[in-house]
Amino acid sequence: MSITIKSTLMELTPALSDYTEKRLSTITKYTEGTPQIAVEIGKTTLHHRNGEIFRAEVNVITPLGKQYRAVSEKIDLYEAIDDIRTEIVREIKAGKSKTQTLFRRGSQKIKNLVKGM
Repeated sequence: MSITIKSTLMELTPALSDYTEKRLSTITKYTEGTPQIAVEIGKTTLHHRNGEIFRAEVNVITPLGKQYRAVSEKIDLYEAIDDIRTEIVREIKAGKSKTQTLFRRGSQKIKNLVKGM
């Protein structure tokens, strides 16, 4: 598994890097093989009126070529990282469910064709 972390408008500390890797390394349980994970974390703006709003974005590319993406904007950066993790897991599970459903529909059609002969 390869995790690439990029920071925008802020410094990437070792603690933040370790937290991000720890939270997103569990994604491999839901994919087949070792995915490529690209994470971008940072502030959305440096403007003083908006306050500090953090943005976290993750792109996951599975070995089979499927791509998943999740984005979150929160007041706390750690909360945004947790949010993208839950969102990306939800998307991966939904994609896996669609594939299984499509396979079952195809199998049922073949079975009906064989019965009809």
